Amino acid sequence: MRIAVLGAGAWGTALAITFADAHSVSLWARNHEQVQRMQAERENSRYLAGHRFPDSLDPTALLAEAIDGAELILIAAPLAGLRTTLQYLREAHSTTSFLWVCKGLERGSGLLPHQVVREVLGERQCGALTGPSFAEELARRLPTVVTIASNDAAFALHCAESLRRPRLRIYAGDDLVGAEVGGAVKNIMAIATGVCDGLGLGMNARAALLTRGLHEITRFGKALGARAETFMGLSGMGDLILTCTGDLSRNRRVGLMLAAGKPLEQIARELGQVAEGVPAAREVQRRAAALGVKMPITDWVCAVLDGVMTPIEGVAALMERDIGFEDE
Repeated sequence: MRIAVLGAGAWGTALAITFADAHSVSLWARNHEQVQRMQAERENSRYLAGHRFPDSLDPTALLAEAIDGAELILIAAPLAGLRTTLQYLREAHSTTSFLWVCKGLERGSGLLPHQVVREVLGERQCGALTGPSFAEELARRLPTVVTIASNDAAFALHCAESLRRPRLRIYAGDDLVGAEVGGAVKNIMAIATGVCDGLGLGMNARAALLTRGLHEITRFGKALGARAETFMGLSGMGDLILTCTGDLSRNRRVGLMLAAGKPLEQIARELGQVAEGVPAAREVQRRAAALGVKMPITDWVCAVLDGVMTPIEGVAALMERDIGFEDE
């Protein structure tokens, strides 16, 4: 199969390396200098250093060249770049089926990725590749299990079967909304958990945040039409556990640095990459309010990000909430 990966960050590069073991892969980046460097070094030293490109992986700065003859497109841009990348595909008159790997709600519109796709391209054969996965571990060929969710179940299953590798197992699902909500809101919970761990609040507090965080994700997802059982799977609980506890998680690191008293601007500079939980927190908060869904952990994270509360004041506010039934 010929695959075009659009976006040469860490995750797009890891996927391109993985799939190039069995397929012909083009890796597209807009930055000509970055592409020239990848072509010369045969690795992405900027975002995923130390992982050599297979011979069947071709970096390019030309979108037309990347998608020419592609049987499947993987959009690996961050969510902020999804709409622009889709517009590129529309201008190129591409009708190729595609998957996206970004997670979150679009800044300003509050739309999930599939809703952005529908706005730009209309109804297409497409879906989300999501689940508990760090780029570094996938590139090292460590066992990874993810899922592909699409409104077209047959398409999701076909992609899962075509893309699976010896160390990459892929499941298929048809609850696209649930998969996207799980991927978006778990990043907010990872910020909260990072704050919790950074303050040294202990494992009891971390377990409580994970549990109540999953409840919050499920409540929000159901309000948007997702199925509750989706959040017990890879795109829900699986992604939540990894992102909240794994030291490679950018969103967790945001929380750790907030707990250390660093301002958000400094955190963004030090990370050097997008932490999707930061813009997602405010969009989830706004959309949840419109739906009448209670999101106390999300509200706390937003208050800390906005400087309305210190991290420890936010923890106190959570602990002092009125007592109620656990399933509420």
